[in-house]
Amino acid sequence: MKKLAQKGFTLIELMIVVAIIGILAAIAIPNFIKFQARSKQSEAKANLKAVFTAQKAFFQEKDRFSTLTGEVGFEPERNNRYAYFLSSTVTLEGRSTSTIAAATTYTGIAVDTFKYGSAADVAAAPTTGVCTGGALGVSATGGSNGGPVFGALAAGNIDADPTLDIWTISSDSRQLGSCSADTNNPSGEPANDNNDVNL
Repeated sequence: MKKLAQKGFTLIELMIVVAIIGILAAIAIPNFIKFQARSKQSEAKANLKAVFTAQKAFFQEKDRFSTLTGEVGFEPERNNRYAYFLSSTVTLEGRSTSTIAAATTYTGIAVDTFKYGSAADVAAAPTTGVCTGGALGVSATGGSNGGPVFGALAAGNIDADPTLDIWTISSDSRQLGSCSADTNNPSGEPANDNNDVNL
């Protein structure tokens, strides 16, 4: 009876395969982390558009804008990585426990520290890193048509550094200057004032 020769991989062939996998991982992991951070930014964009829609609906009914989240009906889902501010005078709806205390005096929504911990918290609306293309809160006049205008802000830390990712939205068209990729920002379109992803 004839014995069949057993074949296998040599050590050099295995080392070449490991080296190729290492090179591919070195290329893929940084890109994956960047894309993961960009996907987290979609929360801010979606919720700011929800604020815009809620404010416009409230304006049609009451003929004014409001800085109170409960009054306009803005209540994002739990597990939010961003804090949302409808006014520079901050009374945040806390999200540090499993339940949310109901109140009509909130002017913002805090980061869900119950899920992400206190290190992710944003206690106040940031003033640095914000473009000058619109004020936070409600103004009775000042819009491009001379009428009322509102501005809202989202701020969150979506990666490991201390820099905040900041987004704003306004009921008025804005000129944002060099601090944003889009210098002309139309009404109801979120603008990334401080991009924490590309740093």
